[in-house]
Amino acid sequence: MKRIRLKIAYDGTDFLGFQKLPEKRTVEGTLNEALCGLCGEDISIIGASRTDSGVHALGNVAVFDTESSIPEERFAYAINQRLPKDLRIVESEACDKLWHPRREKGIKTYEYRIYNGRIEDPLRYRFFHFCPYSLDIDAMREALSYIRGEHDFTSFANPASQILLRGESAVRTIYEAELIENGGRAFGGGRGELILRLRGDGFLYHMVRIIAGTVLSAGTGAIKPSAMEDILEKRDRTAAGMTAPAKGLCLMSIDYER
Repeated sequence: MKRIRLKIAYDGTDFLGFQKLPEKRTVEGTLNEALCGLCGEDISIIGASRTDSGVHALGNVAVFDTESSIPEERFAYAINQRLPKDLRIVESEACDKLWHPRREKGIKTYEYRIYNGRIEDPLRYRFFHFCPYSLDIDAMREALSYIRGEHDFTSFANPASQILLRGESAVRTIYEAELIENGGRAFGGGRGELILRLRGDGFLYHMVRIIAGTVLSAGTGAIKPSAMEDILEKRDRTAAGMTAPAKGLCLMSIDYER
């Protein structure tokens, strides 16, 4: 028996999230079915990040155990032949039999993508949150500056988060929080593509999307950038902004300590 680690990319639009659900199209369920067919074994993957419905990934991670004789590095090519076009294995490799993607210490990088223009771009529709309003980029960057470092992010978590329901700590460390102007054509004016990038040691349920929605509120002038500090201190979800739509969110990578 050997354990194989996979790096996974997918367009989350037509998946009902990562986690397997009965009679639903999910990333985990689709991968399990493909692997069972390929290896002729009953296989269930263990995923690092169970992304929500509509959320995308370029660097999610999962492992599975198999007795197959297929070389570790060839699994990616073999599995991809059995997968739909919106789901791909980027690479496969052997790992320690006890290695677990949710127990190992890792740093996750998420990007939240915003398209700022007067008219929504149909070519960006699946992967960008459309914002037609004028945005103050400096205000958005100032708002982001308050979440860098170690904080209790209760205000930026869905109250249904299992972490909160179990009374566990909502303290997380954000190592990088930046807003990148990617430009591009914007219909009828606007700033085009904006990418909010967050890199941290962990994220709570809906945390990135709530941060994105609150930073957008700073960009439109609905709140002052300095309000972010007060929102953090309140530890109250109602103090923060909207939960931005799932389609703008992408899990870019998970970097594990070697």
